[in-house]
Amino acid sequence: MREFLDYVAKQLVDTPDAVRITEEEKDNKVIFKIKVAQADIGKIIGKQGRTAQSIRVLLSAIAAKTGKRAILEVED
Repeated sequence: MREFLDYVAKQLVDTPDAVRITEEEKDNKVIFKIKVAQADIGKIIGKQGRTAQSIRVLLSAIAAKTGKRAILEVED
């Protein structure tokens, strides 16, 4: 899951070296916190949050295969 998120985030932003992903696991949930350069936050979130929501849907589908729940948080 982390590799997928890393790949997608680096393809969306202008400065892929600034992408930082932290992973936290609690019970049956995996919380991914993604941090990008200030100028790239809008590219990860998208218009009205559509890009972030699409990433969340795909991440949830991958997590469902392993029997877990995935949560994506975009940090400032």
